[in-house]
Amino acid sequence: MTNKEKYKQAFLALHPSGDISMEVERMAMMSRKAKLRAAAAAVTACLLVAVGGGMAYAADVGGIQRTVQLWINGEMTNAEISFDGEGNYVLSYLREDGSVGERGGGGVAYDKDGERPLTESELLEELNSPEVVYEDDGTVWVYYYDQKIEITDRFEDGVCYVEISENGEPLYMTVKYQDGYGISPHKYLSPESFN
Repeated sequence: MTNKEKYKQAFLALHPSGDISMEVERMAMMSRKAKLRAAAAAVTACLLVAVGGGMAYAADVGGIQRTVQLWINGEMTNAEISFDGEGNYVLSYLREDGSVGERGGGGVAYDKDGERPLTESELLEELNSPEVVYEDDGTVWVYYYDQKIEITDRFEDGVCYVEISENGEPLYMTVKYQDGYGISPHKYLSPESFN
């Protein structure tokens, strides 16, 4: 008989007291909890690596990408916007009918050093500008923040003048039918001035 077998046989007849038995059970339960916590932490770490990698990939594909809320056609809308760092953006949003709408834009500004791409804040300001929309049913609308103004019947000789405001600050719009529009905080513009 080996020493291990001798020890087993010698202590087989002994039984621990109730206090010791409960302490052993408590320690075993804590050990199981610690193992579960470690497994949960490992799973969480794996998920963070996978999701973080996916987010880094999404951010890298189109430049800087983020979710914004803005007014589209008079309705507050959640949208994904991507900036390419060269003065351009692409905006994707869910339409009321469930389809995905997409818009894009961009431009340059001129300063003392010459031409430069628009910054993100300048591009977001552009998104908050009034918009003229020609609908398929023939109606013409001006959208500005939560304002929806139908201007279909306001055109005279192909030109329409519309006053809009935000926070009490008026903006004067001159709209040429299907040929652009101009905006001024001071007065209506001559239709020839924004061609």
